[in-house]
Amino acid sequence: MISMKSIVRTTTAIAAAAMLLPLAACGGGSQSGAVSDKIPAKGTDDGAQITLWTRSPLERQAKNVVGVYNKSHKNKVKLEIIPNDDMEGKVGGASQTGSLPDILAGDVVRIPYWASEGIFKDITKQIDALSNKADLQQGHIKAGTVDGKKYTLPFITDVSIMVWNKDLYQQAGLDPEKGPASIEEFTSQAKKIAGLNKDGVSGSYLAGQSGGALAFDLFPSSWADGHEVMNDDGSKASLDNSSMKATLDAYHQLAETTNGLGAGSKEETGATWTAPFANGKVGVMPYPNTSVTAVIEAEKKGGFKVGVAPIPGTEEGKTATFLGGDAMGISKDSKHVAQAWNFLSWLMQADSQKQVFADKGDTASNIRTLKTAYTDADPRVQTINSVIIDGHGQTPKSPAFNEAFNAAGSPWQLLIQNAVWGKGNLQADNQAVSKVLSKE
Repeated sequence: MISMKSIVRTTTAIAAAAMLLPLAACGGGSQSGAVSDKIPAKGTDDGAQITLWTRSPLERQAKNVVGVYNKSHKNKVKLEIIPNDDMEGKVGGASQTGSLPDILAGDVVRIPYWASEGIFKDITKQIDALSNKADLQQGHIKAGTVDGKKYTLPFITDVSIMVWNKDLYQQAGLDPEKGPASIEEFTSQAKKIAGLNKDGVSGSYLAGQSGGALAFDLFPSSWADGHEVMNDDGSKASLDNSSMKATLDAYHQLAETTNGLGAGSKEETGATWTAPFANGKVGVMPYPNTSVTAVIEAEKKGGFKVGVAPIPGTEEGKTATFLGGDAMGISKDSKHVAQAWNFLSWLMQADSQKQVFADKGDTASNIRTLKTAYTDADPRVQTINSVIIDGHGQTPKSPAFNEAFNAAGSPWQLLIQNAVWGKGNLQADNQAVSKVLSKE
């Protein structure tokens, strides 16, 4: 049974706290059972209605996927978009009443906990039988693997990248075609933008009260330099590494610089995290690729010009990305398992990935699609894809990730607040994160 301490930590992150119920009553991951071997390799397409839940940040991509599937299949997927902050409570409540959707897609960093608590059916045999399994983005599969059993596949892949406003770079005397190739250059370029002293314009921006956005933005610089942020089983943090320290020092410098960090950075909960850059008010910052598409489209209509590059570490030429987004699995409550598998297996195919992702300028989860279906795409989209193709992405995995990192008031969020806007003790704050990860 989940501890009361864990329940308290989790509820701090959820607006609909009254809906939050412990998932542990579902039992362990094995309780949900394996999907029958009798299900056809491609599932069943017989006109059933399949329900699917996913998070609001990925609404546009999810609607594209479901729209294409529904037009080409007898089965029909009924999509429900859940506000990000309500997802945990809704899943917790539904898991207790046997009312989970046929297909549940959720934040990949939360998937390990859900999988370990029996939320999904075991689809190991179905996944292993996919002829193109090796072509699929593995981070979302590994996130949903517990004791060798596989519960999830990629749904929508989101990666963190560095973006900059070329118009502001031009005004600041910077080369608009060259974004930061190191943390030092990031700091220097952000300060140049800050020095423009333009009304409402800042060098960079940080979601200071959003643990998830902070991890998405800041973890890659440590990975780029070869440092891990946690141990292999996700029970101990290693955030007190030299790269993380250099990255946090950079943001501390910007916080101490007039216009260095955008107004509201310290209080930003993540609800409006991407808006300042999209509105042309930020010089350079890490950013989700799922939000870049809209900025590029706005550019075509007269908006500012945007540059895109991988997130650098402290050493020039070394980069990495956070492989985020939503993974999906068939829930323990599904009454249409064969039909749900039809949707999952269809989406894994290269031609499907091209149609629903590549043709829309979004990032596919199929590596073959990333390599072959974007030859005519905007070069910036190709740059985004390269960070996955090159194998420089990671998906952190820990059953306690939400409590340690994502939840409001998490020790990771406090670590950032202390380091950027206060007088932090990185070693002590790292120990606080480890304490939650180890569930002490």
